[in-house]
Amino acid sequence: MSHEAETSYPEAPETPHLDFAGTTPYEDYVQADVLTHLQHPLSDDPGEMVFLVTTQVMELWFTVIVHEWETASRALREDDVPVAIAALKRSVRELDALNASWRPLGQLTPAQFNSYRSALGEGSGFQSAMYRRMEFLLGEKSASMLVPHRGAPRVHDELEKALQEPSLYDEVLRLLARRGHAVPATVLERDVALRYEPSPDVEAVWTALYSGDESDELARLGEALTDVAEQVWRWRNDHLVATRRAMGSKTGTGGSAGVAWLEKRARKNVFPELWSARSHV
Repeated sequence: MSHEAETSYPEAPETPHLDFAGTTPYEDYVQADVLTHLQHPLSDDPGEMVFLVTTQVMELWFTVIVHEWETASRALREDDVPVAIAALKRSVRELDALNASWRPLGQLTPAQFNSYRSALGEGSGFQSAMYRRMEFLLGEKSASMLVPHRGAPRVHDELEKALQEPSLYDEVLRLLARRGHAVPATVLERDVALRYEPSPDVEAVWTALYSGDESDELARLGEALTDVAEQVWRWRNDHLVATRRAMGSKTGTGGSAGVAWLEKRARKNVFPELWSARSHV
């Protein structure tokens, strides 16, 4: 290589740009100063900080995942299956990161959790509005879950809107019907504000799709949904195990049955016919 070629590019500066008129561009974009000053522990126990930050990180992941599933729902309404699948695949990686949030909490002993549990009062994760939006998008609808948010009008209105809108799975079934599959009218015209219940006719549709070409666009959509469902199942089970380890069978902080309630939740499959159809392929 010639000397001219070696010196034709200016040397990189030894240090990055450090002098800004105001806050840094990074701060302006990420709002890190806001995020890192949202922690206000209510006890003197040093372990509470980990619990608080981890819970806040979970809320951020809920927000991203809701965004992905709403993107997928919108794409399905527009018959754009590739965009929907891409959003679902991103959400699977994000769910994996969300599930990893249990690791800092999964080793809590009862004594460690009790050292700051009283600071939570009646606070409980099931009161999370963004998590409730996730559940609504999965078809786990319940009008009673709006009640805790009556004191926050904006949040309540957003949840009410999510309750009344088709779930992600509703949009999938409507797409299948538009593509000529025999999704029954009772499913397509059901009250979407109610919890989705499995249908043998929908199971037959998925059975037919999985018995055909695996590269078919709708079969690939089914697999993307199954990946989501599996990660949701892992989330529920990791929650169950962490709770059982930290507090045994005691009543939950929000007045729920605690472990018993979580066990019931963990037994439920998301997108149920995608699982049951596999027995018939």
